[in-house]
Amino acid sequence: MSSSHGANNSDLDSRFTALETNIEAIRAVASAVKGTIGPKGLDTMLVDQMGDIVITNDGVTILNLMEVNHPAARMLINIARVQQEEIGDGTTTATLMAGEMLSEGLKQVTQGVPIARVIEGLRIGLAQAIEEFEARTQEIDQDNYSLLTKIALVAGREYEDIANLVVKSAQIMGSEKLLEPSFKLSDSIKAIEGANNEVFVGTLINKERMNKQSPKEVLNAKILIIDDALEPEAIDDAALATEKGFTRFMELREEFKQSIEKIVESGANVVLVDRGVNDLAEEILIDNGIMVVERVANKELQKISKHTKAKMIKRTGLNKQVEAIKNYIGSAEKVYEDEKLENIRILNGIGEPIATVIVSASTSEVVGERERIAKDAASSVQATFKKGFVPGGGSIDLYIARKLESLQKDIKGMTSFGVKCVASALEKPFMQIATNAGYNPLEKIGNVTQAQVEQNNFALGIDCDTGDVKDMLVEGIIDPTLVKIHALKAAGEVAEAILRIDTIIRKKQESNL
Repeated sequence: MSSSHGANNSDLDSRFTALETNIEAIRAVASAVKGTIGPKGLDTMLVDQMGDIVITNDGVTILNLMEVNHPAARMLINIARVQQEEIGDGTTTATLMAGEMLSEGLKQVTQGVPIARVIEGLRIGLAQAIEEFEARTQEIDQDNYSLLTKIALVAGREYEDIANLVVKSAQIMGSEKLLEPSFKLSDSIKAIEGANNEVFVGTLINKERMNKQSPKEVLNAKILIIDDALEPEAIDDAALATEKGFTRFMELREEFKQSIEKIVESGANVVLVDRGVNDLAEEILIDNGIMVVERVANKELQKISKHTKAKMIKRTGLNKQVEAIKNYIGSAEKVYEDEKLENIRILNGIGEPIATVIVSASTSEVVGERERIAKDAASSVQATFKKGFVPGGGSIDLYIARKLESLQKDIKGMTSFGVKCVASALEKPFMQIATNAGYNPLEKIGNVTQAQVEQNNFALGIDCDTGDVKDMLVEGIIDPTLVKIHALKAAGEVAEAILRIDTIIRKKQESNL
């Protein structure tokens, strides 16, 4: 009997050890980004083996670049990456909440709460918290449209120039476009060393003209997009060595020449090509005053197609009649090369309006960080259009945490302990913001909670400059609801997965006995 009892204790200790190891790995990742959150958050320096450095305040950049080997930590990073891809912001918040959920979960499990009950309570707490966020969401409309700049400022780390650029681009695109699931406003952001801040209607290609003898500027541009290489059909060397093969080579070359001449006859004066351009084609097009740009990324060509109403055509499509080729041509007011910045701009196409945001960067070292900041701001603005906004600064999170503590009292059994994991996770961002601002987080959480209850105002948080309790909505400190909800869901997914992994490890050990 005693032997069996000892084996059970050993098994229990082993299970807790595995769980604790996984959670320690999660905590280590969370520690790497916790210092960046809030208006007083600091930057992190990442150094590779060659001594190259990246200095950033962006959570997902830190997570992507840091060296991580533990599988549980990699799982957290993957969840953060999904948060970034789908929403574009909130990765640091998701990471901090996941770490806190699991820390609290470990505490409950070691005190005897079954993992199944913790997970059950976790799900209940998450569902209730999401309902609370949605119930207190405000939508963007004409009366509060100016708040978009505030949202861009919060996500854009208080860079006013970036916030203004992003909001202007959102206005150009319009709410209908911003609500499209496949459209990302952040894709319109480009940080360029030596450029000036700018927003324009049109697209930008990070390429130069194929030949400087072609026009630098084309007004009333007629644009043909070749979704292919602009080269004659190839013949292998063995066939070319024969008389028949050489004859065929000359025939193909002549057919190709005729195809290029059809481009000239069609009236196209700008030709954009997905891949390379043959010397013969280049010569004919340049001689006829046509701007040619080769090796343009397909993603850029698709964007240009929408903006100019140009239909992409394959090389074989040039065998059609000239009148048919004309139907593939799109139009724009102007196409020109900025020789200083080494890019080509296509302005005011006749198709869908597309905003391009140029963010200035004084040196090459800050280009990446300025672009990341602007993309975060753009993602937050778009998320606000999709699902509205809530008070920021961790204020509403604290309010919902208190609501979950009340919910705990109504839940019978050990499931209530899982709800506590979610409540603790919701407190974490506020506490870290207060810590980064130089305040005692327990003192500030007490001050804000008391004020929220006394004034019945879930928007109360702290002013990170003074430490005073302030209304976050009045102060313009607001967060997109979509970012908050998705971060909470992502944290919950990681927490449940880590807890479940521990249970699976224990069962596998038993099966090997």
